[in-house]
Amino acid sequence: MLALSPDDQAFLQRARVARLATASADARPHVVPVCFVFDGACLYSAIDAKPKRGDPRRLRRLQNLRENPRATLLVDQYEEEWAQLRYLLITARADILTGGSDRDRALALLRDKYPQYRRMPGLDDALVIRLVPEHITAWRATPSG
Repeated sequence: MLALSPDDQAFLQRARVARLATASADARPHVVPVCFVFDGACLYSAIDAKPKRGDPRRLRRLQNLRENPRATLLVDQYEEEWAQLRYLLITARADILTGGSDRDRALALLRDKYPQYRRMPGLDDALVIRLVPEHITAWRATPSG
């Protein structure tokens, strides 16, 4: 895992939503908000049962990752007091997990973080995007401490 300060790790752990950016083989960008979890090394996001247009396996983000496994996750904090602004920009290699112990562990971590996932039917069959960070940019309006 790339080095993150303890404060940035805590920020990443408590963040509730991020923006996942992918690009097709011909570089068409696509950005969507996602729920995610960080296990200290990788980040995970499930393709859950919330309403989707069409077959969830054909979502643009998944098609893009099949064509181009590079992705960026933006975790940000906006406050009216601009001295509190911050973000983590995580460039990663992505995998789509269709089964196995890593996917099962990721789903368990997502259930721990988001109570909504505990009640969601069909989550055990969900695809999971695993992001393996390659570069992290941490920025904040004022230095911590």
